[in-house]
Amino acid sequence: MKEVCETMTKVTEKNILNILGKEVLPGTSTTINFNIAKLYTSTKVEIPVIIERSKVPGPIILITAGIHGDEINGVEVVRQIIAKKINKPAKGSIICIPVLNVFGFLSMNRFFPDGRDLNRVFPGTKNGSLASRFAYQFINEILPVADFCLDFHTGGASRFNAPHIRVDPKNERLITLAKIFNAPFTLLSKNLDGSYRATCAKKGKDILLFEGGKSQNSSKDIAIKGVQGTMRILHHLEMLNDSFQLPLSNSKSLIIKKSFWVRAKYSGLLHIKIPIGKHVEKDEILATITDPYGKMRHVVKASNEGYVINVNESPIVYKGDAIFRVTKELVNG
Repeated sequence: MKEVCETMTKVTEKNILNILGKEVLPGTSTTINFNIAKLYTSTKVEIPVIIERSKVPGPIILITAGIHGDEINGVEVVRQIIAKKINKPAKGSIICIPVLNVFGFLSMNRFFPDGRDLNRVFPGTKNGSLASRFAYQFINEILPVADFCLDFHTGGASRFNAPHIRVDPKNERLITLAKIFNAPFTLLSKNLDGSYRATCAKKGKDILLFEGGKSQNSSKDIAIKGVQGTMRILHHLEMLNDSFQLPLSNSKSLIIKKSFWVRAKYSGLLHIKIPIGKHVEKDEILATITDPYGKMRHVVKASNEGYVINVNESPIVYKGDAIFRVTKELVNG
């Protein structure tokens, strides 16, 4: 852990931070609007980039959410970080962008107006689709100034994620930082092509991706886990203001090496019987699937022991739908 801290804090910050064509001086607070396009009504779409700089040199941390416009819980985490003034660093600079995909946020849609998933088009192209152009500008005009990134997400559709950090299993430095963040779970997963996380890796930028909750939903418990983890990272980098008390945890993050999906064997009404994050035993009842007419009732059981890290909260499922994600192998378990 000491090596990680030293690597991060050796970055020498220039007296003036240049971002999006603006100069931001040490010890100042500013918001710069990131303009990428207009609505078809000619209304400007502006993405606020909120910057807090200490007078004391240090790392530059980039905190983002809302890559998928309907993932409200991630937005709420960054909102709280700003509202509670956690983003005012003891040293260095903190850049917060609560909503990257404003287009999707306006319509509570995961995608960009061109139908593309922003998190599959990075690093983007200068003359490509709208999503690709946005990714290109973000990667070339904002990301270069960052030394370390935190990105907040939720589960898609009705799938509720237990709070966890995702890191590349080959990156020991990020695994160490994930332990410092100390979400209940740390999932070792390869970077997906076209993702923001994969692009950061290719450009040598350390990034932790937080997942928790589900789309179009706000969970107080998930937000707390995201905010507290961020505070631990900032404290580790000596950036957390002294006015904040470091949130402690009685348990260590469980590192997940392998997991699997439990899929519905029948179509019908889904009745969940266990809470997210629960440790279940083999053959423990997870849910029941019934038909609407009271004729059929199928019991869904755990095929092996593990922690439930994702639950499909949709009231109706089809045969083959993923309904639970259960851990199969833990690194420290």
